Amino acid sequence: MEVDYIFKIAAIGIIVAVLNTLLIKSGREEQAMLTTLAGVIIVLMMLIPQISELFKSAKSLFDL
Repeated sequence: MEVDYIFKIAAIGIIVAVLNTLLIKSGREEQAMLTTLAGVIIVLMMLIPQISELFKSAKSLFDL
């Protein structure tokens, strides 16, 4: 995994945390939950190709 992915995930986490805090303070708990869920989905969509590559390399390593 490249360092760029770690920085992107950290940036998304910081943005989601700030938005979550702002929305909770303003009394919009539902939107805060949806923002958090959207952040998790975005990060998972970023990681799916990397996980696929990991499985491919493990498969070729063990000749399965």
